[in-house]
Amino acid sequence: MDSFSALIRTASHEQHMEAETSTFMSDLLGGRLGVDAYARYTEQLWFVYEALESEARRLTPDPVAGPFVRPELFRLPSLERDLAHLRGPDWRSTLTALPATRAYAARVTECARTWPSGYVAHHYTRYLGDLSGGQIIRDKAEKTWGFARKGDGVRFYVFEEIPNPAAFKRGYRELLDAVPVDDLGKRRIVAECKRAFALNTDVFRALGEEFPLSA
Repeated sequence: MDSFSALIRTASHEQHMEAETSTFMSDLLGGRLGVDAYARYTEQLWFVYEALESEARRLTPDPVAGPFVRPELFRLPSLERDLAHLRGPDWRSTLTALPATRAYAARVTECARTWPSGYVAHHYTRYLGDLSGGQIIRDKAEKTWGFARKGDGVRFYVFEEIPNPAAFKRGYRELLDAVPVDDLGKRRIVAECKRAFALNTDVFRALGEEFPLSA
């Protein structure tokens, strides 16, 4: 029988591919969009991670979500440095969330406050994605817009406190396999992972509408 972490990976594969191959992401990584589109995307990430991380410490004692709360994963400080670099020191004054981003962040907050197992689903889809595919985005961004390697503008993708991402991901999957929920609870986590990918894809779709290539 497959482990729970393998089950999650398989079940969300289709949505994962849809998110990764969205028109906006393809255009962004293909260098067909300007740095403004990259900055706008980074702004949307801020809202999602603010939702994930503002609730995280409160979940530390929770038997399900607690083991996943790892400060070395936290992205907000890096995101804020990137935004200061991309948008200038007053970046907060111009920061706006797309409606799709607001819906995504609201769902993360709702899970964190009412359903810690659901929070784990969002935690998994975000952070494990950042440690994996996020590295491709960093590499492309450095080459396309000339950011310093692992410097301001791409710090979000640099996990300085995780020297061995492969080992970290292995440990993370072991935590998933040991998650103290029953089969029904696991099925609900898998369903929430799919929802997380769908919410993420909605954000890409909205960004694609804001930055059409024909413009």
